Amino acid sequence: MQKLTNIHHLVKLFILGLSAFLALSCAKEETPNFLVFLVDDLGYMDVGANNPDSFYETPHIDALAKSGMLFTDGYAASPVCSPTRYSLLTGKYPTRVDATNFFGGKRSGLFNPASFISKMPAEEITIAEMLKQKNYATFFAGKWHLGHGEELYPQNQGFDINIGGNNRGGPYTGKKYFAPFENPQMSESPDGEHLPNRLARETVAFMEENKDKPFLAYLSFYSVHTPLMGRPDLVEKYKQKAKAINGVEFDQEEQVFGKKTRNVRILQKHAVYAAMVEAMDEAIGKVLKGLEDSGLSDNTIVVFTSDNGGLSTSEGSPTSNLPLRGGKGWTYEGGIREPWIIRYPGVTQPGSVSSEPISSIDLLPTVAAAASLEVEQLVDGLDLTPALKGDSLNRDALYWHYPHYSNQGGIPSGAIRQGDYKLIERYEDGRVHLYDLKNDIGEQQDLASQMPDKVEQMRAKLHAWYQEVDAKFLEPKGENAQPWRP
Repeated sequence: MQKLTNIHHLVKLFILGLSAFLALSCAKEETPNFLVFLVDDLGYMDVGANNPDSFYETPHIDALAKSGMLFTDGYAASPVCSPTRYSLLTGKYPTRVDATNFFGGKRSGLFNPASFISKMPAEEITIAEMLKQKNYATFFAGKWHLGHGEELYPQNQGFDINIGGNNRGGPYTGKKYFAPFENPQMSESPDGEHLPNRLARETVAFMEENKDKPFLAYLSFYSVHTPLMGRPDLVEKYKQKAKAINGVEFDQEEQVFGKKTRNVRILQKHAVYAAMVEAMDEAIGKVLKGLEDSGLSDNTIVVFTSDNGGLSTSEGSPTSNLPLRGGKGWTYEGGIREPWIIRYPGVTQPGSVSSEPISSIDLLPTVAAAASLEVEQLVDGLDLTPALKGDSLNRDALYWHYPHYSNQGGIPSGAIRQGDYKLIERYEDGRVHLYDLKNDIGEQQDLASQMPDKVEQMRAKLHAWYQEVDAKFLEPKGENAQPWRP
């Protein structure tokens, strides 16, 4: 009898142990990892998934698109970096806290720019801080540019590990993409190591070390931002490739009041920039291979995007965004439409494509939903899960507010996209332009005079949003007249 009792006891313990194991397994499956790739200054047309005729070769990014969902109408919340970075981490429009320009930028023009802050407020709840509620391991590598000072760096915004993230680290400090990097937030590499490779191997090491718990790995490349520096082998490869490309390289883009113009690149053939793009793509390939080798791919949501459009109108004008108009620093599509790829195992269909308009403000609510977290703070973004399943989003409009003179020549302006229509409002004089993006993605045919009712409706909506987010506008300069006010 005693022997039988012992057997029953052992069976019971086995069943309880199996139940516990299955519960833990299910919990693990229901708690996905997150891998976010953010590229600096990468244009929509710089990747093969969006542009099969691209001069640059991006096989790993293209393969990621084939394994997940490609968004054709994905946006950054700003045409410059810091505001978009803020929106990705908080789910908010940067205008809500007056984080409307790249941090530290104070260029003036006919008028002075609007007042703005140069930091992400420490009280903001970031994606990393939110995920800590579920004991996620959190990792940041690369460009931060969200405020200067130790208290504002990633390790004080919810990230357990910070490799290189400070206000002006990486190539900005050492003026180079090759070690020694002279970055106080990153130990030195062997002399000559390429920065994208360093960031990739750190990311892979973090994922391997934390494969038995949920994690967020946020890889924020310094690439492909200036200084324009490429690996010599890749530079030579693209110099040879460029020899076969002929045509006019530059055109002109209207600036202020139509009285000034700025050269804009219209042909992709810059060998150094191409080398930077391919090296970044190689780094992404290394990270994705590391994810696969660790057996984590089936439980990891992968996100790929950029912080603003390609650099086409200044600082060497290394890329062309055509058929998109303008580039970094402009509220035209070339400045704000971004590569967006999301692979959500069990949700996205391999090789699927969505034309739903999405934005950097949508990352946090999407991550929260996937991690089964309630978002208690105010956010402007939407959970993208319906779109990732192939359905539509219940989105009325997207908004932009850039009351600054960009280093790239962009005009101070705001914009709203509602359905297929986009309205741009100039802040110096209040002029508006209306474009039908479905039929005119290059924003060449201004419909404002032909569709006054549409202009009135969209402008009223944009102005109501200005009020909601307490938007600031241009300030007088010297003896100039008062700038326009909505």
